[in-house]
Amino acid sequence: MHKAHTFEMAQAIVAHHAATFAGFEPQPVPTPTLHESAYMAALHGCSQLGFIASDAQCLARAWQAQTARTGRFDASCWPAEPDDFGLQPVPRSSSFAACPQQLGLYAVLPDAAWVGRMARAGVPTVQLRLKSTDAAAVAREIAASVAAVQGTGALLFINDHWQAAIDAGAYGVHLGQEDLDAMRPDQLDVLRASGTRLGVSTHGYAEMVRADAAGPSYIAMGAVFPTTLKKMATAPQGVGRLGLYARLMRHYPQVAIGGIGAEQFGDVLATGVGSVAVVRALVNAADPEAQAAALIALMPH
Repeated sequence: MHKAHTFEMAQAIVAHHAATFAGFEPQPVPTPTLHESAYMAALHGCSQLGFIASDAQCLARAWQAQTARTGRFDASCWPAEPDDFGLQPVPRSSSFAACPQQLGLYAVLPDAAWVGRMARAGVPTVQLRLKSTDAAAVAREIAASVAAVQGTGALLFINDHWQAAIDAGAYGVHLGQEDLDAMRPDQLDVLRASGTRLGVSTHGYAEMVRADAAGPSYIAMGAVFPTTLKKMATAPQGVGRLGLYARLMRHYPQVAIGGIGAEQFGDVLATGVGSVAVVRALVNAADPEAQAAALIALMPH
């Protein structure tokens, strides 16, 4: 009877939320780490809805916490309370310097010339994503990017090269999950103490929980849509998932990223994220300045 009841609870979760997560293939159910019924039901239900093992585990624990907190299991109520996921209470005891809640249009750019060009075009947030292992060349390009945004009001984040970014006085650093995981606690302390802002890429619930432990300045969530830019380890997340991520991480500034073009801005912004990152939409545009102005006009003011 207990197993049958858990199965019914899992099916109720799927029935209530299948429309939000349409298009995802069911995933293998991970090995349980708890045996409470709400946890077991959510583990099976979320796996069927297409969440990978680490995210299904994260959601199942949150569903169990929600059930314990409210005193009842509710299949219709998707977990969205930071406490149920074990996120840091606000104000956070461990956190980086704050950045604006609304980072607006966020341009990810290949070199200092592009950084300056888009900053002068009025893009409020720019990121230098430099693909180079030459330390001297990296330091030069970062310094040139810091100089290029002077007087424009644009906030400059540097992808990956955190020590060089600190040295050059950049506004912030953006790290992927692997980069964050690779940093020693003392290195993270150095970055935090420098006053440099930190943005972190996330691709689902488990990574958002991991990122929260560092208390970054903003959370990037994606890839929202398919992107040709790099081989993604995770499937595109879609707008349905993005909306729920945005609810859970509502105490952070949020950046949606991944395959987003002008035609998708409305759907993406409707989730409540305060920033949309673009790469190809600007770099491949026939008139990047005009395209920047058009995209900025789509952002809430």
